[in-house]
Amino acid sequence: MAYTTIDDPSVYFNTNLYTGNGSSSHAITGVGFQPDWVWIKRRNDADSNFVYDSVRFNGSNAYWLQTNNTNAEGSDRPLTAFGSDGFTIGSNNSGLNANSSTYVSWNWKADSAVSGNTLQGGSSSKTYAGRVNTTAGISIIKYVGNGVGGHEIPHNLSETPVFYIIKRLSNTEHWQVYHASNTSAPQTDYLQLSTNEATVDANTRWNDTAPGTNSIVVGSHVSVNTENDNYIAYIFSQKKGYSKFGSYTGNGNADGSFVYTGFKPALVIVKKSDSEAQNWFLMDNKRNGFNGQNYNLEADTNEAEQTNSDIDILSNGFKCRSNGNGHNTSGHGYIFMAFAEQPFVTSTGVPATAR
Repeated sequence: MAYTTIDDPSVYFNTNLYTGNGSSSHAITGVGFQPDWVWIKRRNDADSNFVYDSVRFNGSNAYWLQTNNTNAEGSDRPLTAFGSDGFTIGSNNSGLNANSSTYVSWNWKADSAVSGNTLQGGSSSKTYAGRVNTTAGISIIKYVGNGVGGHEIPHNLSETPVFYIIKRLSNTEHWQVYHASNTSAPQTDYLQLSTNEATVDANTRWNDTAPGTNSIVVGSHVSVNTENDNYIAYIFSQKKGYSKFGSYTGNGNADGSFVYTGFKPALVIVKKSDSEAQNWFLMDNKRNGFNGQNYNLEADTNEAEQTNSDIDILSNGFKCRSNGNGHNTSGHGYIFMAFAEQPFVTSTGVPATAR
């Protein structure tokens, strides 16, 4: 049975829905904890995916990034506070807070502050600072590049991460993605969160070096490692009963592939990873909240919520319910990331129920 050390995943990850009020200050509550990484998407109309984190918070303004484009970080659409039960939006921008518009926020908790020096061949290189939660397996690290392949970025997770995304803060570069189940040698390949492109083989992103228990390694490409430029990295390790980062093969059938996660998912992100360009799809347990109506959003576009349902969320994983190219083309490979609503079996033996 899939026992876990995290009986209540909502302590570390939660999906929260809200309605905009058109004001220049809107306190969003109901998250259930003070978040450190916040990802916001407008549902009812086209608008960008906005990402904020507490590491880049200066006390009054958390700078934004957008997953669907290459823009540098900006300050004109801020989160002005991270509260004990949510966050405060300091803008009436339509992507965050248009009057009567509907929004979803995905929220993660990191906790403890960390800082120090990155490494190059075992020697001190540049500075870094961030926040880490070893229980939930999340690390948010802001680091300074040194322009040399083999730059080691400490993650402080005390175990090998399986998924990370990196964004250059000061210039227009794509978001770079490492996923441990992407290929048989994932350290040689990369995906980009800000595009629908398939996997690319290049040593300039991860220096053809797998992550370790202490650090991830970046190559010499400007998107991950320009000398004296700043970068943000969101880094995850896998936690039984709480998070799962894996892959599956589509079968091209409406009675589609079943993917075991070991928990009832609260969020599922799917990307076709092999030979064809397809979007990054996000589905969660709050938007319509029942099988047959698990609507899609896309990380790499500004599209509004799509009302076609492509997966069912089950007590121990998810199942594809269409033959769409983005989820279930026969014989093609997909990667996924999933976070739990409830473990399949808690540490005290309590089972999850289907929806």
